[in-house]
Amino acid sequence: MKNTDQQLEALHDIRKMMQDSSKFLSLSGLSGVFAGVYALVGAYFGTLVMAEYVFGHLMEEESEQAYQNLLLKICLICAGVLVLSIVTALFFSSRKAKRNGQKLFDHTSKKLLVNMLVPLFTGGLFCLALVLHGNGFVLMVSPAMLLFYGLALINSSKFTLHDIRYLGYLEVILGLIAAFLPGYGLLFWAIGFGVLHIVYGGIMWFKYDRAK
Repeated sequence: MKNTDQQLEALHDIRKMMQDSSKFLSLSGLSGVFAGVYALVGAYFGTLVMAEYVFGHLMEEESEQAYQNLLLKICLICAGVLVLSIVTALFFSSRKAKRNGQKLFDHTSKKLLVNMLVPLFTGGLFCLALVLHGNGFVLMVSPAMLLFYGLALINSSKFTLHDIRYLGYLEVILGLIAAFLPGYGLLFWAIGFGVLHIVYGGIMWFKYDRAK
């Protein structure tokens, strides 16, 4: 009986090792927290830019050039949040990978990136098309970003921590709600990319990183 239990435990350990080897486990919860903070800061500056544009409209100073400047500023803010988030994720993931004796870029991480980038790249082009089609379509950019980002997380979750799938579900749900309330796009963007990332990152840090 004892030998049987030992064999079952050994099989369980082997199975766990095989599953872990097929997943990228170096994602750091801290990178999610920082990404959320960057998003909230970006939302704050986005609010200031929007307020400036609305004030100009009330003062009858609105023009096509003012609208183009608004789009440019919003795009720069989003790009800044994205770049900072990527750099931070690479830094913390690299540090965690070294601590665990793993490689940051291996076969599994490449599969993770491919499965994440396909929906993200598609969503990026779709959002660009919305921006180019004019003012009425721009209101759907924020919901589209949340939807495609959520789908990217769900699609790539099989190659990393399974918890990321639940974040993806929440992003998709939030994006669908935002699609029916287009006037609150910036608020939903702040909740999805800011608050949810901070909460998710904190949970992941306590669950996987803190003990190590």
